[in-house]
Amino acid sequence: MRLLGSDVRCVRGGREVFAGLSFQAAAGEAVAVTGRNGAGKTSLLRLIAGLLLPAGGSIAIEGGETELTVAEQAHYLGHRDALKPALSVNENLSFWSDFLGGGAARPTDDCLAAVGLAHAAELPAAYLSAGQRRRLSLARLLAVPRPLWLLDEPTNALDVAGQAMFAELMRAHLAGGGLIVAATHGPLGIDARELRIGGMG
Repeated sequence: MRLLGSDVRCVRGGREVFAGLSFQAAAGEAVAVTGRNGAGKTSLLRLIAGLLLPAGGSIAIEGGETELTVAEQAHYLGHRDALKPALSVNENLSFWSDFLGGGAARPTDDCLAAVGLAHAAELPAAYLSAGQRRRLSLARLLAVPRPLWLLDEPTNALDVAGQAMFAELMRAHLAGGGLIVAATHGPLGIDARELRIGGMG
């Protein structure tokens, strides 16, 4: 499986963010998207996820499920945690499991244990710390298996232990043939090829 971007152009609010961007990532590979603020790191992830339309060029997956779009084979994890504060930790994850794929979902208990939140399963999400909210968001990646992880600053709010935990989850995903494209200002904790957007200014 390969993710391919060819001559991709992004325009937001009438302003060209980037143009002529080509990239690829093969199964088992991670790509770290870097660049200054406003260079288009998040926009690139949103283009791959199908949340934005490219103004030019193309994005495709080779060797994936032929009847599914790129977006349907990807998890997009934004820099904000999409949680309902009044719902419990388990209810939030159950909602996302049903929304993203239902039948193929892993048990939520297993996913929460993997991110260190088993003890908080019945706690309302409103009571979670910033790091715990991020861990709950990461659990969505495990709940419904998809080959492509699109991660926007995934280690934000995670402590050292949380970063180490997530690095292990990413390594396991890659070892199983998955792909990762992550926008980041810092190290991910795993081997990754850099894709820099924009200049140094």
